[in-house]
This record gives sequence, C-alpha cells and structure tokens, in this order.
Amino acid sequence: MAVTSDTSPRGAPARGAADSRARREAGLSGVRRFLTLREGSIVVVTVIAIIYFATSNSRFFTGTNFKTLLPYFAPYAIMAAGQVFVMITGEIDLSIGAMYLFCPFIWEKFHGLGTIPGMILAILVCCLIGAFNGFAVAVVGISSFVTTLGVLFAIDGLTLVISHSTPINTPGVTVLGNSTFERIFGGGTYSELIWAIGIVIILQLLLSFTRWGIYTVSVGGNRLGASEAGIRTRLVLIRNFVMCAGLAAFVGVLEAVRTTTATPDPSGSNDILFQVISAAVIGGTLLQGGSGTVVGALIGALFLGILHDGLIINSVNANYLDLYLGIAILIAMAINTYVSRVRTGSGRG
Repeated sequence: MAVTSDTSPRGAPARGAADSRARREAGLSGVRRFLTLREGSIVVVTVIAIIYFATSNSRFFTGTNFKTLLPYFAPYAIMAAGQVFVMITGEIDLSIGAMYLFCPFIWEKFHGLGTIPGMILAILVCCLIGAFNGFAVAVVGISSFVTTLGVLFAIDGLTLVISHSTPINTPGVTVLGNSTFERIFGGGTYSELIWAIGIVIILQLLLSFTRWGIYTVSVGGNRLGASEAGIRTRLVLIRNFVMCAGLAAFVGVLEAVRTTTATPDPSGSNDILFQVISAAVIGGTLLQGGSGTVVGALIGALFLGILHDGLIINSVNANYLDLYLGIAILIAMAINTYVSRVRTGSGRG
C-alpha cells in the first residue's frame, strides 16, 4: 500500500510551532555565544550603565557630555592596551603611572631640540625604563610587582626633583589647538579618542594574528613550555614592558597637550594606574596570565568613564564617589567571573 505524506492543514500548526521553537532556541544560542565572549559581559554591563544614566539624567546623552566623557576613558584605554600585553604574560607593571607623570617633564628638558624631537626622546627615555623593568623581571628574576613598585617610587621621586615640585607649561603649546601638532597630539576635541581607537585596533590585531601576540599568550599560559618550544620568553617579556611604558609616556604627552600644563602630582598619576589596571581586568584580562583582550580593555575603560561621568552628572557627593565606583567594579568583576566559568564549561577558551 502506498504511503503518502500528511499535507493536511492539521499538520501545519505543529510544523509552525516547531519552527518557532527552533528560532527561539537559535536566538537563545546566539545570546549565550555572545555572553560567553570575553568582552560579552562587560559590553552588557556598560550598556546597562548607559541606559541607567541616560534615563536618570537628560544631560547624559548629549554631545556636550560626550566631549566631557572623553578624557575619562580614552587615555585609560591607551594605557590599558599596553598593560594587557604585560598581564597576559602573568606579570604586571605598576610603574605606568610614574611614566605618565614623568614624560612631560623630560619632554620639557629636551624641548630645546625641537617640539617633536623632544617628545620622541622623552618617550624613548620611558621606553628604556620599561626595558629595565623587563630585564629585571625576565633576566634577573625579580618579581614584576616588586620591580615596578620600586620603579614607581623612584620615578615619582625623580619627577619631583627635576620639576622642583613646580607645574610647567606644556612645551610648544601656547594656545590650545593653535597648531596642527596640538590638534593631533591631544589638543583636538576627538584627538585622544582617535588615538585610543587606532591603538586598540592595531594592538588587538597584533595580539590575535601575529607571532608577537601568539608568543605573548603562550608565555603567559606556560612559560616553561613556551621556552622549550623555542620561544624567546625573555625577549617577549622585555618588549611587552617596553611597549607598556611607551604607551603610558605617550598618554602623558597627550594629556599635557590637552591641559596645556603638567603638574608633578604622584597621587594623581597613581590613581590613573589603578584605573588602568581595573579597565584591563574588567575587560577580561586574567591577572594570572594566559588570556586577555585589548578591545575588552577599551570597553572596560569606557565603563569606568561612564560610571565616573554619570555619578558626577547625578551630583553624587564626592565622599561617596569612590565607594560607588568600587561597588560597581566588584559587581562587574563578579559577572565576568561567572561568565568566565560558563565559557570554560562550554569549551570556549
């Protein structure tokens, strides 16, 4: 007897329900895949923060406030991008706040050679200090925490000595935005944002698709195994410390041009250090090394900037500002930790 398929209208609702269920499951699967990305959870938390501040204060979602927000996250994003490379190797650089503070004063000493040559030499001096950090960690074997903490205090002290604890005018900057140099290097409204996005894109590509990045992850995951595989682990460590110091010094230049002055204030620069490390960790970089993302550090810096700006707009008492920032950071990290466990359980490394 011939068997015919059921084409009656009675089978259509069942097939429709099955198709609808399949679409829902596919949608949920896509959401789960997004949330298990390293950057997924912090993106969600950042969007929630934006929605909260936008609904609680009409001034938050304005062009004027966006310009106000930029200095709260763009410089941190650049410095965090360099810190990510160091942290992926299982190390940390606590001296970046000192590099940020130190560079404009060295630039002022070299200004007689010309604005741009002086700036380049100042950044190179900070890169040499970064090379010292890397040498002490990779070759001598001193803990990166101890090494960079000592350099932090030494460079902060040296800055106070050479500046005589006196603020200086930024070399070559007379009227903000008066020259092409100033508009490019921090004086333009969106200058730091453009630098931040460009540097983050380049370093994320470097981390994901080049030997430098692959070796960095390998060293952080298993330093002995990487060495036995032929990777020059010491070189990887040293150049990551150099890059981290160089980017911190570059941000010091951008901020000095933006504000037209530089103030020898170690407490302020050390606060920046903790903001940068927070941005990197919130963005998905592991403190124990072996995993990290530069894009995540950018989003982490944006999250911190939105928090800071939003709390100020909402007229939060200054005494409570750090308290709320700390609580928000803990919540963001708790979400990141949970998502990391889900990712590990689902096989997404």
